[in-house]
Amino acid sequence: MPIDAAKATSAEPRTTELAWDHKDVQLYHLGIGAGAATPEKPHPATDPDELRYTLESALQVLPAFATVAGGGMAVAGGLAAPGIDVDLAAVLHGGQTVTVHRALPVSGRATQTSSVPAVYDKGKAAVIVLRSEVADDDGPLWTCDTQIFVRGEGGFGGERGPSARLELPDRAPDLHTERHIRPDQALLYRLSGDWNPLHADPEFAKLAGFDRPILHGLCTYGVTLKAVVDTLLGGDVTRVRSYTTRFAGVVFPGETLRIRLWQEPGRVLVSVTAADRDEAPVLADTVVEHS
Repeated sequence: MPIDAAKATSAEPRTTELAWDHKDVQLYHLGIGAGAATPEKPHPATDPDELRYTLESALQVLPAFATVAGGGMAVAGGLAAPGIDVDLAAVLHGGQTVTVHRALPVSGRATQTSSVPAVYDKGKAAVIVLRSEVADDDGPLWTCDTQIFVRGEGGFGGERGPSARLELPDRAPDLHTERHIRPDQALLYRLSGDWNPLHADPEFAKLAGFDRPILHGLCTYGVTLKAVVDTLLGGDVTRVRSYTTRFAGVVFPGETLRIRLWQEPGRVLVSVTAADRDEAPVLADTVVEHS
């Protein structure tokens, strides 16, 4: 069997050394749309608030950078775990949570400790849960919990796992905004370390059941968090405490994301849909917890 759940969850945690600098942070920010025009910033290249993502002398680090820091892709780490041998074309990113323990440094060296706390049996698919805990000499930096959805690998008799869904408020959103995804966005974003050909190679995309390459789910994840920070958190990335989502549908480069936001004490609830495809769901069960 390609997935041995018992072997994967009982394996010793794996450690990896991570390193990054301001160029990695800037490249990531550009990959999620920093410097591009938005409804709130029609002239972003010289906007002082936007320069906090693009200019090294003023740089801050969006917490979603944790998913790519040092090339430590959580998805890649999960697929390399003992007991897991799956077809890359059958893999989709199911969900993601980043919990921030303190502000991410612009440059750093850290140790990532990765484990597989659970493998769930969804019937026609398996969900691999990967946890990556990252710390440097000053202590914990962040924790990533990643859910990897593998089509065709369920039915092995394991636990089904949690299935609770987030109920959005029964009222109009407090704010909504849109973010256009450039046709070349996936090609730029993949330079941060996610080389899955699903996001660049049309022939590979067809093997995976798509008529053309799709955008990385983690790119949408970053685009959305940046929108929340810029519109509701005063552009201050250090206010983010945690950020979780479920990837509910795909995005194709060239489309526009419609982002709806509801404010509650200490958190923002988020819905993301594809404006070009009749509001097809993109991100669901999405929460940004903040100070």
